[in-house]
Amino acid sequence: MKIATFNINGIKARIDALPAWLDEASPDVVLLQEIKSVDDGFPREIFEERGYNVETHGQKGFNGVAILSKRPLEDVTRGLPGDDTDEQARWIEATVVGDHRALRLCGLYLPNGNPAPGPKYDYKLAWMDRLHARARDLLASEEPVLMGGDYNIIPQDEDAARPDAWREDALARPESRAAFRRILNLGFTEAFRAQVQGPGHYTFWDYQAGAWNKNDGIRIDHFLLSPQAADLMTDCGIDKDIRGRDKPSDHVPLWVELNA
Repeated sequence: MKIATFNINGIKARIDALPAWLDEASPDVVLLQEIKSVDDGFPREIFEERGYNVETHGQKGFNGVAILSKRPLEDVTRGLPGDDTDEQARWIEATVVGDHRALRLCGLYLPNGNPAPGPKYDYKLAWMDRLHARARDLLASEEPVLMGGDYNIIPQDEDAARPDAWREDALARPESRAAFRRILNLGFTEAFRAQVQGPGHYTFWDYQAGAWNKNDGIRIDHFLLSPQAADLMTDCGIDKDIRGRDKPSDHVPLWVELNA
């Protein structure tokens, strides 16, 4: 089963590019971030006619996450537990049944947190505390769990072309990286690094300052796999060339293949 995550930076802006990539890459499941659409405004028919079931957790103009799946989605829940006052659409969960195993899929759009320090950074760290709690509960199920999306975390210096430029940024501050490691240390595997080592692998290039042409990127989109899911992994990769096409997102798809 091929599962991808893709921050599309607005469904309206990617109304042609996203279907074109789906037709080419043919993932079984896609976790989308920053759909920037209310649920009723999401153009689900474009994806349903391609055989995808569609579940969204939308928000007008900002944020928003969705799951596209060629298999039925069961037990869908929206919103990260732990704060009933949080109205930002950043988390969606569902179960998909493969040929061999059921998988619990979690799509997330972790807060950016800038400027840091400040209220937005406090929200990011509090959100990561809630993510840690949810991840711990998911592990307790002892079932295959996959948490994928835009984490807005640069895990290590090798995950940035110019690490010094990000030292004080919320994506790379020590507190951010420590919170990410706390989640990994529960027992999750970071899928890409389990398959590919070394610098030069990125999932985001800013629209400004010619970042794409300079390959001035960062790696902030990740899949975290429970031990049961990690045992099923056969491959993981980045569809980098998408960034150089017409009207691209500033992110590119990350995908993982599981023998599920």
